[in-house]
Amino acid sequence: MANGFNKEERVAFEEILEGFNDVLVLSNAVSVYATDQTLMERTSNQIWRPQPYIARSYSGTDMTSNFGDYTQLSVPATIGFSKAVPWSMTATELRDQLQEGRLGEAAYQKLASDINVSVTNVASNQGTLVVTRTGAATGFDDVAECEAIMNEAGIAMNDRYLALSTRDYNGMASNLSVAPRSFAGKKTVTAYEKAMIGEVASFSTLKMDYANRIAAAAGSGVTINTTDAGAQFHTPVATTTAATGEVSNYDNRYDVVTVSSTSNVAAGDCFTIAGVNAVHHITKQDTGQPKTFRVISVESGTTMKISPPIISNQVANDASESYQNCVVNTKATNSAITFINYDAANINCFWHKDAIELLPGRYAVPENAGADVMRGTTDNGIEVVMQKQYDINTMMTKYRLDCLYGVVNKQPEMTGILLFGQTP
Repeated sequence: MANGFNKEERVAFEEILEGFNDVLVLSNAVSVYATDQTLMERTSNQIWRPQPYIARSYSGTDMTSNFGDYTQLSVPATIGFSKAVPWSMTATELRDQLQEGRLGEAAYQKLASDINVSVTNVASNQGTLVVTRTGAATGFDDVAECEAIMNEAGIAMNDRYLALSTRDYNGMASNLSVAPRSFAGKKTVTAYEKAMIGEVASFSTLKMDYANRIAAAAGSGVTINTTDAGAQFHTPVATTTAATGEVSNYDNRYDVVTVSSTSNVAAGDCFTIAGVNAVHHITKQDTGQPKTFRVISVESGTTMKISPPIISNQVANDASESYQNCVVNTKATNSAITFINYDAANINCFWHKDAIELLPGRYAVPENAGADVMRGTTDNGIEVVMQKQYDINTMMTKYRLDCLYGVVNKQPEMTGILLFGQTP
């Protein structure tokens, strides 16, 4: 017969779940996609999620020659994070119920931290909109640069978030705390008393007590062929066909390009290409600003995987025209690559809510199989499972809290990073 949870433990679990909700800060700032758990098991916990379409328009009334094809882009999303916090207590230790509560509190804090870290890692490692500032964080002007790069890309102006490391966040709060602006005192006082800056330049800001770091780029003198013949540009496709005839979906977030050398180039490096500017994703107008890219991995001495791909529509194609993200104004066989993460720094992330998706998972833990089981679901759909089992041989009671989830960056071009202290 399964062990039963007593009333105190059930109350404790409710408090754990409540606390779990409270500390899911970053994961509450992303969208949630509820999956069919039976389907996920049958597909190895992977599902392909669609990226937004970008439509084309034409002038006039005669559309005879304009009925082109649309390419549906999608990305693989995996429920791949399985996190658990186990602990055990002896029969004597259980006499102190306060100690048991402290362990439960530590457990939910750790699991919530794991989920927040997963969101941070995805945003930090895959964000391709790169904003660099030469000095320390000071305030509005820093965030306004993030707004500008998102506006120029045609990203919706609502549901934008900016997660800052504590030191950078407090640097902005310091600016607001002494700002002689007409905030009716409220914003200035809040910044001074609680180091809270609230909404700035269309972003809801979040303070992180941890932040990923980016190393200073060590690569130099790297060039890339941007001519039409160089074929470094990417043509988006919905599917690919293997030599065996099997058709499978294709992930268009990345592409492998050939460069002069990848010596000292590392994953995470940020770079621009001479003569390659970003375009507005809807109007396709040149923004006049260099397009920023990230190195995802180094494949060989002359090849590297980058994000986003260079979609320049150099060879006209319906898909390239729809999803064009840059324009090559100066084509050359040796266009210079400039790495712009000049100095090591904390990575501050910003994103549109629809860009990053959280996929809650579920464990099918059997009831009455020798352990008692309780379940609870957080506000954003994450299921927390608590189990308890008593060992009569040792008089030891085992507890564990578990959660299963996935995080996917559906659109890296709606996600970016803000780096301070970057000196060219």
